[in-house]
Amino acid sequence: MIYTFEGHTPRIDPSAYIAPEATIIGNVVIGAGVSVWPGAVIRGDVGAIRIGARSNIQDGAVVHVDTGGETILGEDVTVGHLAMVHGCHVEPASLIGMNSTVLSRSRIGECTIVGGGAVVLEGQVVPPFSVAAGVPAKVRKELPGSSRTDRIAHAAHYVELGRRHREGLAQHEV
Repeated sequence: MIYTFEGHTPRIDPSAYIAPEATIIGNVVIGAGVSVWPGAVIRGDVGAIRIGARSNIQDGAVVHVDTGGETILGEDVTVGHLAMVHGCHVEPASLIGMNSTVLSRSRIGECTIVGGGAVVLEGQVVPPFSVAAGVPAKVRKELPGSSRTDRIAHAAHYVELGRRHREGLAQHEV
C-alpha cells in the first residue's frame, strides 16, 4: 500500500520492486532497483526518508524518522528482516542485521555491518568498514576494503530477486 500524507506522495523509481504487503507513506523517495519486501513499513509522515539505488528493505523492517528530520539510506544498503531504522544515516554498502535497531541521529559508516539484534544508540557513530554488535552496539572488528564487494553483491542479489518477484509472483485464493 502506498499512501499520500499531508501532500507528500512517495516517489518510487519504476524499476523498484514493492511487495503488495509493504506500506509506504508520505515523504519517501525510493531509488532505482530498490526492493521492499512483505510487511515492511516505510513511514515518512513527520520527516523525509531517502532510500538509495539497489538497497533492500526486508520483510517486517520498519524505517521511520524524527519530526522534521531525515532518514537516509545510501546505495546498496541491506536492511534485514525485522530491523528498525529510525532518523539516522546509513552510508552506502552497509548491512543492518536482522532484528537490529539503529536509533535517531546515529550514523553507520560505509560498508559497515550492524550485527543481528544489535542496538545502535541515539547519536552513535559507527566508523566505516566495521562490524558493530551487541546491546549497546560496539565495534567488534574492522573489515578489509575488499568486503565492499561482498556488500555490493548481496544488494545485487536482492535487485535480481526483486525483478523475479515483479515478473513472476502470482497470488492465489485460499
